[in-house]
Amino acid sequence: MGLKTNSIAGMEKELKINSAGFKSDTSIKEKLWVVIPVVLLVGLLSTLIYNHYTEFSIESFIAGFNQEFLIFFAIGVFAQLVDGTLGMGYGATSTSFLLAYGVPPVVSSTAVHVSEMFTTGASALSHHRFGNINKKLVKHLLIPGVLGSIIGAYLLSDVINGDVIKPFIAVYMIILAVIIIKKALKKSIVKKKTKKLGALALFGGFMDSVGGGGWGPIVTSTLLGRGRNPRYTIGSVNAAEFAISFASGITFMLFGGIHGWQVIIGLILGGVISAPLAAYLVNKIKRKPMMIAVGILIILLSLKTLSKLF
Repeated sequence: MGLKTNSIAGMEKELKINSAGFKSDTSIKEKLWVVIPVVLLVGLLSTLIYNHYTEFSIESFIAGFNQEFLIFFAIGVFAQLVDGTLGMGYGATSTSFLLAYGVPPVVSSTAVHVSEMFTTGASALSHHRFGNINKKLVKHLLIPGVLGSIIGAYLLSDVINGDVIKPFIAVYMIILAVIIIKKALKKSIVKKKTKKLGALALFGGFMDSVGGGGWGPIVTSTLLGRGRNPRYTIGSVNAAEFAISFASGITFMLFGGIHGWQVIIGLILGGVISAPLAAYLVNKIKRKPMMIAVGILIILLSLKTLSKLF
């Protein structure tokens, strides 16, 4: 009887030790979802300050806070609210606004992706905080999405002429807007198994870098169209977008340099400020009317850009 009691006590002790070890592993993994983005963002910010501090003076810094800066700041706020609540539209919205405002494609795409390195980091942390992330889905999207974004960023920085592709980008934005509106108008969605997630992420990452937007409209809309849960789809695609934006942003820096600091800082500040609010609102707003409104807005902005070219 004593042996049996000792055996049970030993088993219970072993179970407690294993449970404690499992909880410790889980806790470490959970912390990594926060620690990695924070370390990367701090490292990036430190590198940018170290490499480019000579380009700024107190006079130029103060002079930069003008009406144009407020416009870029407002674009950053609005684009991040759209992206964080719909899981799509940051690149498409901000690029459409910037092109319509007269910012060149290379500058707008670089500015969008460098700013996205910060805004998507803030968005990923916010979605993690509100429990909106499916970690398995993020892992499936991560590597192919990063590869696609690096290829696209390299081509736009070092191979493709931005002025030549400007009308094509505007047309591409109209197509993305139509996709967004079409998904919004779809009445019933039958849940289907999503195949070839890697290929979807690769294409989404590539088009996002070349066009200055497209990760959300391509990846999120496809996954939602297959009947996936909107909350976890939006949170997961936003979390994966941090890695995609980071990869394309670094590629732009290496091959094309950084241009348009005023645009970048305006977008970063606007996006980082509105990211937590967007993550909170993801389940609070009516998605369909907003998707239609955003789609129509992108079409109008893209048509304005095309009208200036012809």
